[in-house]
Parts: sequence; structure tokens; C-alpha cells
Amino acid sequence: MEVLYNAGIMALASMFVGVLPLAMGIVYAVWPNEQRLALMRPLSLATVFAAVAGVAVGFINSLLFIVRGDTVTFSAPFFVGIAESLVTLFTGFGCLTVAWLCVTIGLWRRP
Repeated sequence: MEVLYNAGIMALASMFVGVLPLAMGIVYAVWPNEQRLALMRPLSLATVFAAVAGVAVGFINSLLFIVRGDTVTFSAPFFVGIAESLVTLFTGFGCLTVAWLCVTIGLWRRP
């Protein structure tokens, strides 16, 4: 939970985007129809792009941390920044995995 507390606005926004296809996948699993299924592809693409953008911003911030220091060294805070930037990727793709599993359930239940 400390990672979420320390996350910036871009990281939080990119993780929030991952919740949208997850919610749509759950709704589709309960009430399957073509309109909901059609929304899954653009929501999934938005989540992929948001996750990649979140990682890129995390890498940029970590590299700026190195550049702004007196000497260029790869220290523990740098590696913590890199690890925290990967949280957005993990969250985004984790949400997509569960969302598409819900879509699979919805497709199985569909008449």
C-alpha cells in the first residue's frame, strides 16, 4: 500500500484506467451482449497504452533522479523508482487478465 501512497498522479491515472475494462468484463460476465463485448477491445487498448505510459513516466523520473544528483550512480532510490514504475504495468495487465477471463465466462454463458 505504500507504493500507492507514494504514487504520482500519472501512475494513479494509469492504474485507474485498468479498472475500467475490469468493470466492463465483470458486467459482461453477468449480462452478456454485443455492445458490452464491443467496448472491451478499445478499453483494453486504452489500458495497455496507459500501462506503458505509466512505466515510461516512471523510467523518466528515475533517470531524472540520477541526472540531478552530484555524481551519476545507480543507488537504491533509483532501483526503488524503477520497481515502483513497474507497478503500473503489473496493475494494468493484471486487470486485463481478470477482465478477459470474465469475458470468457460471459461468452460461455451467452445463448
